Amino acid sequence: MNDRFYSVEQVAERLGLHVRTIRNYVREGRLSAVRIGKQYRIAHEDLEAFTGRSAPASPRDTARRQRHTEVSGIVEIDAVSPETADRLTTLLMGSAANRGPGEQPLRIETAYDEERARMKIIVLGGLGDTARLFDYIEAVLAS
Repeated sequence: MNDRFYSVEQVAERLGLHVRTIRNYVREGRLSAVRIGKQYRIAHEDLEAFTGRSAPASPRDTARRQRHTEVSGIVEIDAVSPETADRLTTLLMGSAANRGPGEQPLRIETAYDEERARMKIIVLGGLGDTARLFDYIEAVLAS
């Protein structure tokens, strides 16, 4: 268990937000914190839960961090039928939803413009996972 705690000021600096904004998040219950005397302390795990990702590390924490890579890609497909667009969406969303414990998150957004028969797919994830998804897309379009 990681027992690092941050002050409101440290969290504001790490997230690039104003101190008042962080205090408001705490008061509204959006960010969990413990009150010690007149000050709030935010646990590392609560900050990670709030941001949906690992908390940004300070420069002195960099040596302890593991390497992280992420790919963002946008795929635009013209002349795609509604059925194929639906098939691709189902395949991609299923891939993103069935992640094992400890696997890097995979985020996917799809949009289909029926009038133009155009589909746009936005993928954010690890190098290998993203490459596999692009292979899936290619295979569905080739079939």
